[in-house]
Amino acid sequence: MSESTANQKLGMGALFQNRVIKVILLSVLFLQVGIWVRNYSILLYVIEKTNENPVAISLISVAEFAPIFLFSFIGGAFADRWRPKRTMIWCDVLSAVSILLVLVTLLFGSWKAIFFATLVSSILSQFSQPAGMKLFKLHVPTELVQMGMSMYQTLFAIFMILGPILGTFVYQHFGIMTAIGIMGVAFLCSAAVLLMLPTDPAPVKEQQETTLIQEMKEGFRYVLNSQTLTLLGGCFAAAGLAIGLTQPLGVFLITERLGLPKEDLQWLMAASGVGMILGGGITVAIARKVVPQMLLIMGMTASAIGFVALGLSTAFWLTLAAQFFSGLFMPCIQIGINTMILQNTKETFIGRVNGILNPLFMGAMVITMSLSGWVKSHFSIIYIYQASAVLLVIGIIILLPLMKKAVVNQVVKEEA
Repeated sequence: MSESTANQKLGMGALFQNRVIKVILLSVLFLQVGIWVRNYSILLYVIEKTNENPVAISLISVAEFAPIFLFSFIGGAFADRWRPKRTMIWCDVLSAVSILLVLVTLLFGSWKAIFFATLVSSILSQFSQPAGMKLFKLHVPTELVQMGMSMYQTLFAIFMILGPILGTFVYQHFGIMTAIGIMGVAFLCSAAVLLMLPTDPAPVKEQQETTLIQEMKEGFRYVLNSQTLTLLGGCFAAAGLAIGLTQPLGVFLITERLGLPKEDLQWLMAASGVGMILGGGITVAIARKVVPQMLLIMGMTASAIGFVALGLSTAFWLTLAAQFFSGLFMPCIQIGINTMILQNTKETFIGRVNGILNPLFMGAMVITMSLSGWVKSHFSIIYIYQASAVLLVIGIIILLPLMKKAVVNQVVKEEA
């Protein structure tokens, strides 16, 4: 057995011996079941109830994404104040309670309360997600963080394929009442699993003496005073602009560039999902050998190449291959970003940093998503995809100083 293989096995063994990683992964498994059953059951239910009313359908997306803008930074600030284990458990319990209230409301005939389930669980996730990041920072050794994040993102990738199938199956075979019941049980199972986490450390007294507004200001100052986090924010914005510009236009690749029916878009989604699952597994294997800056640059470079190929392709096999290639490297982006945030942020600022950078990405994405229809009516889809590739290249250029610093640090470590 080679030394590298032995180290890799040792790393995987240490990863699965870490209680926090095991508990968080099991919690995420239950949450993903609840979230995907929620997303697709509610979508199909609203379509059925409103006779495909586009306004009502769009409100589902509003309920899902609006809290990211409104509550991400606030949730991050509170996550820094509160104990992370307790925060995550209460968020899951309150999500389950909101599901129960919706179930009771549906029994009395008011179907519109269904939006409430999505809105509440989406708001609570803005408090729970940064608390989970904080637990990684507190309890996971530095050398296992990137590998743990790889497993975390792989689980999300698997549900990108299985989630829609699961949600659709539950609704079509059992109806909205059973679907809501499964959501509530899934959130409660997640809360029960989280009870196995280590006891939260006692809060620092000085933190409690400051006001929430003061802590928010400190969060912005902390990001602005960190070259790594500031450059990462610029990269976030560039990536958000690029992804938002093409996100709504996938169907036109199928109908305009390939001349196929719009239903064939599902094959592009499947290719991307399969690529993400394989990419997550590969990233787990290489996580200890590659610095997160390199992972992020690899992922963005692959996405830029994929966008160029998608825009130019007129062959179905090439379009599928480009979508698969982009999906294969997508975990590199997600894992690289999360690892860099954890490695370059003090534990007391994890929530606020997460709450600043995430809306930056989402805000940039929503801006270009809202403009993409107008852009499509004035420019060829070929040029739009090339423009997205250029935006990703700009994001890569922003990251180069961080890559240079990582290389220098690596050389210093090897010489020492």
